[in-house]
Amino acid sequence: MNDSNTESPDVVDVVVVGAGVTGLYAVHRLRGLGHSVRGFERGDDVGGVWYWNRYPGARCDVESVDYSYSFDEELQQEWDWSEKYATQPEIVRYLRHVADRFDLRRSYSFGTSVLSAELDEETLRWTVRTDGGEVVSARYCVFAVGCLSSTHVPDIPGVGEFAGATYHTGAWPHEGVDFDGLRVGVIGTGSSGIQAVPLIAEQAAHLTVFQRSANFSIPAGNAPLDEETRRRQKAGYAERRRLSRLSGGGSPHAAHPSATFDVSPEERRAAFEERWELGGVLYSKTFPDQLTDPAANEASRAFWEEKVRALIDDPAVADLLVPTDHPIGTKRIVTDSHYYETFNRDDVTLVSLRENAIERIDATGIVLADGSRVELDAIVFATGFDAMTGAVDRVDVRGRGGRTLKDVWSGGPRTYLGLGVDGFPNLFNLTGAGSPSVMANVVLCAEQHGDWLADCLRHLDEHGYRAIEASPEAVEEWVAQCRDRAAATLFPAANSWYLGANIPGKPRVFMPFIGGFGVYGEIIADVAASGYKGFALIGP
Repeated sequence: MNDSNTESPDVVDVVVVGAGVTGLYAVHRLRGLGHSVRGFERGDDVGGVWYWNRYPGARCDVESVDYSYSFDEELQQEWDWSEKYATQPEIVRYLRHVADRFDLRRSYSFGTSVLSAELDEETLRWTVRTDGGEVVSARYCVFAVGCLSSTHVPDIPGVGEFAGATYHTGAWPHEGVDFDGLRVGVIGTGSSGIQAVPLIAEQAAHLTVFQRSANFSIPAGNAPLDEETRRRQKAGYAERRRLSRLSGGGSPHAAHPSATFDVSPEERRAAFEERWELGGVLYSKTFPDQLTDPAANEASRAFWEEKVRALIDDPAVADLLVPTDHPIGTKRIVTDSHYYETFNRDDVTLVSLRENAIERIDATGIVLADGSRVELDAIVFATGFDAMTGAVDRVDVRGRGGRTLKDVWSGGPRTYLGLGVDGFPNLFNLTGAGSPSVMANVVLCAEQHGDWLADCLRHLDEHGYRAIEASPEAVEEWVAQCRDRAAATLFPAANSWYLGANIPGKPRVFMPFIGGFGVYGEIIADVAASGYKGFALIGP
């Protein structure tokens, strides 16, 4: 580290960590208030999760017209989405367009990782250090590091011995990968695996898919958007956004007004059919009781199974691909393009790791528990992320008394509103644990949090406060509320990354706020209107 930098740090009002959807909006809003802002991003450009996740088939499961910023009407009207569900390259182009249009890159240092953030208890300022030797003193430290940005590779014996190429879907080579003529293994059938498998199968000489847990996936029903559709969508943006902000998931599609069994079998089937045609994750919200009533959940699951079995030629393969270990929707339903049909190909093999686990990886492939081996030229790890907290844990964050945030969160994330943590004044964690985040449209979540934060900092300045800090009591109550809301649903029945179940040793805690995007917005607005109840406002 450069001593001169240590002695004379760059002094700013706000440090923002991350240049994804949330970080970009935070920089825009806070600069608009007149704050000096320094942003840091470990990638070489904007995009966040979409910068890194370039695997074949990477596609958003929120309709592109909704997965976009609403804060600027000209931006809404000038951008043309090409498809119903946008692919990764198109989303990155959109975020680059936003960065250019609002001149956001000038606030960032790219290719730079934040190593630590330490509170000075006397001044209540944060000292932020980077891997490039930069030292910045900031009044406020804002984390916008994303819930799905810390890749996870399982600890499989011999993984380092493999002589072929290995890839992780969450850190895909920017130049792409040519699998033509290769024997490829994909380990993992979560969202990235399910999206990548059909396209890898088109290239590979043979593809072997290693499945630990079958997941529910629904065809995207993706289609190009014609000019008339785009015109209609843009003309209706105001109402579409209004409905989205009132909704549970940040999109304009409301659940059926009646419970599952309060309608006739014909009407129930028609509702499921409509959501199936809509495609993707919203199927889990066809009826309002689908994720609280086991019988209602089973009705939706049975319809799903009927649809999916019709896509798969071999009933024995279908038996493996139909989940039996969790209610439908308690893991995020995947949005796919011809995933199930891919297993009808002669050059695709499915291996159930529940029946025949991976024993080890060696130089030429994967050895299974029964002694058989799969010879491979390339292995793709579609094994997900240390979700919700992993990216924050990579930074050495030290608050009052030198306590690290990682230690404070060792039993699970502890926040107030998902925004503040007691003992860490002027530190904000946006669109992460304790907020709707991954349960909703993250672009509108980013605006919701960014606007709340901007109003909060304005309030502090107008009233002469130096700092804001969540109270221990408020944190305890919020953690309990998040836990109790989740417990009232079927979500804890699944071993999902919402609970950290994919990371060995991680505490089993349901990390997002599950009460809905609209409900959460009302809660944080009420906190602000009350003068920030649950927070201590610290004077000069």
